[in-house]
Amino acid sequence: MKHTIGVLMENKPGVLSRISTLLARRSFNIDSITAGPTRNHDVTRMTVVVEGDEYVADNAAAEISKLEDVLEIERMMPGQSTSREIMLIKIKTGPKERTEIIDLAKVMDCAIVDITVDTLMLEHADRPEKIDVLVKLLSSYEILDMARGGAIALRTGE
Repeated sequence: MKHTIGVLMENKPGVLSRISTLLARRSFNIDSITAGPTRNHDVTRMTVVVEGDEYVADNAAAEISKLEDVLEIERMMPGQSTSREIMLIKIKTGPKERTEIIDLAKVMDCAIVDITVDTLMLEHADRPEKIDVLVKLLSSYEILDMARGGAIALRTGE
């Protein structure tokens, strides 16, 4: 099972590296790790997704919280948080496949970001499980390349 951990940390060089190294040394299976600025330029928000049971997720959060540059940490629980990923996927297309893929892109609310004579590139930002569905639906076509960003998450409500 995948568990999402939100981390607010000081915006300093090397903090992301220290967190990923700490988790790797402790043999946590990191599914994704992303970081970016917040509205406060001195603070960075990191979203870490680890794979394992509740015990693994709690331990990963506890280990991260021990680092001196970490300001706040919280487990993102289903129903109390929103998570999104982004994906780019390039598919080989002929005239028949192009129409089918464009129709699928409309249904799945994807953006077409590049189109050539032989390829079509889609962008999709959604919940990780919806991206998994899109990849599965497109697997019957020839996928030439794919890039998937890690999850970002925020707690819902106030």
